[in-house]
Amino acid sequence: MSLFRLDTSILGTRSSTIALADLVEREWRATAPDPSVVRRHLGEDPLPATAWAAAVAAQFVPPARRAPEEREALSLAAALVDELVAAEALLLAAPLYNFGVSQHLKAWVDLLLTDPRMAAGTESPLAGRPAVLVTARGGAYGPGTPREGWDHAIGWMRRIFGDVWKLELTVVERELTLVGIDPALDRFKELAERVRVTTEEQARAAGRRLAAREGAFLS
Repeated sequence: MSLFRLDTSILGTRSSTIALADLVEREWRATAPDPSVVRRHLGEDPLPATAWAAAVAAQFVPPARRAPEEREALSLAAALVDELVAAEALLLAAPLYNFGVSQHLKAWVDLLLTDPRMAAGTESPLAGRPAVLVTARGGAYGPGTPREGWDHAIGWMRRIFGDVWKLELTVVERELTLVGIDPALDRFKELAERVRVTTEEQARAAGRRLAAREGAFLS
């Protein structure tokens, strides 16, 4: 079984999404026969900032007249789509940054959508494929909190990964990851610990389900 894993955090070993994704992957590996993982870490190796614009511009130019940077951008987009299409399951790790998705994740999605296989109006080549999305937020954004509605990332990611790409999506969300770092959140220490324990168990369960759903998808 093959897994594509995407990480987008800029925090390295301090990243909550990477830690959760590690739990998902560990459980998936324990269940999946002959596991194979392809990784892309946009937080460590971001895509060229100009690639999306070049790939879009290339679509308005006859192939023979495309500039080198336009051809390179289209080639990169095709390679990124190839990574996804070749995988039998997906693991996507994306934190909330400044109330939205990271620039690295947005650049990746935008570039993927320039490939004809992922273009609007086409049948997604990823339709029905099992996927887990893990996300984390430093504060709390749930119903009744002062910042309810400020998370502009999770809705967008659900639209892209679930509604546009048609993935069979499981979402694991952790909040209050800045407790212990931001003194203003110290009063939420016990709640943050309960959230951590709960979401880590959700991540492990998602990894087991991912392998099971992958097997069902392949059959």
